Amino acid sequence: MTVDPLKLAQDLIRCPSVTPKDAGALDALQAALEELGFVCHRLPFSEAGTDDVDNLYARLGAAAPNFCFAGHTDVVPAGPADQWRSDPFAATVKDGVLYGRGASDMKGAIAAFVAAVSQFIADREGFDGSISLLITGDEEGPAINGTVKMLDWLEARGEKLDYCLVGEPTNPGKVGDMAKIGRRGSLNGKLVVRGVQGHVAYPHLADNPIPRLIRMLDGLIARKLDDGNAHFQPSNLEIVSIDVGNAASNVIPAEAEARFNIRFNNEQTDAGLQAWARSVCDSVGGDYSLEMKASGDAFLTPPGPLSRLISDAVKAVTGQTVELSTTGGTSDARFIKNHCPVSEFGLVSKTMHKVDESVRLEDLEQLTRIYREILTGFFRG
Repeated sequence: MTVDPLKLAQDLIRCPSVTPKDAGALDALQAALEELGFVCHRLPFSEAGTDDVDNLYARLGAAAPNFCFAGHTDVVPAGPADQWRSDPFAATVKDGVLYGRGASDMKGAIAAFVAAVSQFIADREGFDGSISLLITGDEEGPAINGTVKMLDWLEARGEKLDYCLVGEPTNPGKVGDMAKIGRRGSLNGKLVVRGVQGHVAYPHLADNPIPRLIRMLDGLIARKLDDGNAHFQPSNLEIVSIDVGNAASNVIPAEAEARFNIRFNNEQTDAGLQAWARSVCDSVGGDYSLEMKASGDAFLTPPGPLSRLISDAVKAVTGQTVELSTTGGTSDARFIKNHCPVSEFGLVSKTMHKVDESVRLEDLEQLTRIYREILTGFFRG
C-alpha cells in the first residue's frame, strides 16, 4: 500500500487546526500511519496558564538507527476568509495547485513524509532500523506543550533519535533551493523606565523618563554585535516598539516603555547578550526594569552526513545543488538539536501564513520523491 500525498494533504488541511486546536488533524494522520504499521502514541500535554495541546509520536520498527521526520499540524489563523479564492479549509485544487491554510506550512510536507515512507517500505521486504514521526500541535503557538515535552517523554523512555529532518518550508523559490542546517537565536526584551509625572512648565518638580529611555536605546543600537561568520549572517538588534501612553501635551509622563528583539548567531550567547544589555542600561542609571527572554538559542548542525543525505537526494531528484543556510526565523529544530543532528527541508515558503497559501502538486510529488531518496540513502548506510 502506498499513500497519495495529495489526498492526505487535503485530509489534513480540511481539519481547521488553528493553534492550539487539533480539529481531527492528528486523527487523520494517525489513521494513515497505523495502516502502514506504525505504532502511535498520542501525547497530550498541559501546563497551568497555557492551552492544552495534543501531539503524536509514531514509530515503525524498534531497532536503531532511528530516522525521524518532525513537524506540526497546527496552523496560523486563516485571516479574512472572503479574500481567499476558496474556503481556506476546503483544500481546493485548481490549475495544478492545492490551496488551503497549512498547504506549505506544513501539512503538505507531513503528507510527503508519509507518502515517502509508504513508497520506501513498499519497495523492500524490510530495513535495518526505524522510521519515526514527531508531530506537534504547538509549533505556531507558545511551543510549551509540544516538541519540548515530547522529547522529554522520549528521553524518559530511553528512546533515541539518531537523525531528524524537519519539514518546514525552506525553499524561497522552488523545491531544491535551500535546506536549513541551523537557525539564529531570538531574544526579546522589554525595557521600562520610570520617572515622576509632572507639568511640563515645572520640569524641576518631575522626572522625565523618556530622555533616559532614549539614551538606553541609543546605547543598545550603537554597538555592532558581530560580523557573522561562514554559516551565519550578522546578529542584529531591532527596536520594535516605543510606548508612553501620554495623550496630554502638557504632562511629563511617569513611565516610558520600549521593546526590542535580538536575532543572534552562534558568535553570541543568550546569557552574554542579556548581561551586555543590562550593563548598557545601568550606565544610564535611574529607576528601570529590563525583562529579557530567549525563545530559542542559535545552533548549527555542521555540514556532514545529514546535509549530504539532503544534498544528494535533491541532486538526484531535481538536478539542483541545494544551498545550506541558517537564515529565517525559529522552528522546533531549536529544541531537537539538543537530542540529535537536525536539519530542515520542505516546500516553497512564498505563500506560508498568507491568504491563498498553496503548494503546486508537482512540488508535493517532488518533495515526496526527495524524502524517499533520503530514506533510501540513510538506510543504505
